[in-house]
Amino acid sequence: MIALIDYGSGNLRSVEKALRHVGAEVQLVAHPDGLQDARAVVLPGVGAFDDCINALKTQELLEALRVFIRTGRPFLGICVGYQALFERSEEFNSRAPGLAIFPGSVVRFPAQPGFKIPQIGWNQLELVKPDCPLYRDIPNGSFVYFVHSFFPQPVDEAIVATRTDYGVSFASSVWRDNVFATQFHPEKSQTIGLQILKNFVELAK
Repeated sequence: MIALIDYGSGNLRSVEKALRHVGAEVQLVAHPDGLQDARAVVLPGVGAFDDCINALKTQELLEALRVFIRTGRPFLGICVGYQALFERSEEFNSRAPGLAIFPGSVVRFPAQPGFKIPQIGWNQLELVKPDCPLYRDIPNGSFVYFVHSFFPQPVDEAIVATRTDYGVSFASSVWRDNVFATQFHPEKSQTIGLQILKNFVELAK
């Protein structure tokens, strides 16, 4: 069973539908007890960093997710669920500390001519770590779907799995041990996105 964290994220159902499409048994989880029997966890997200962190804290899931990650079972963060893995965010003068699984901050795209903020639409992946299990059978240069104004800046470059250029080159996904996270939305990225989710689901078998 894959636990899909339910903290009120707007794209919850689309992630659930995509996971089921690639063969996953999915259970929506809103409390720590739901993580005990999970073979993997997916933390989705749209919206603001503070809203995500505060909702997880209210539901007593913040520390529960840290504990789950330490068990070595697969974890996937998507969009704000990716940003939440870092220490802090600059969004709206955020005050909420993140999960701090990775050192680094979430920053806003700099204003540049020709680049609208937020980035909304399709963009390419440069595979920095082609051996990352998430990208098995994913060609370099594949297009995926983004909706975001902010992105993490990892302190440790060794965790960066892909980079994407949108006026600046940013870490569009990371990977360390059992933790995977993407700034893009695999559930909205058609065939490529479904293959990425399938690769993750297979890690949980």
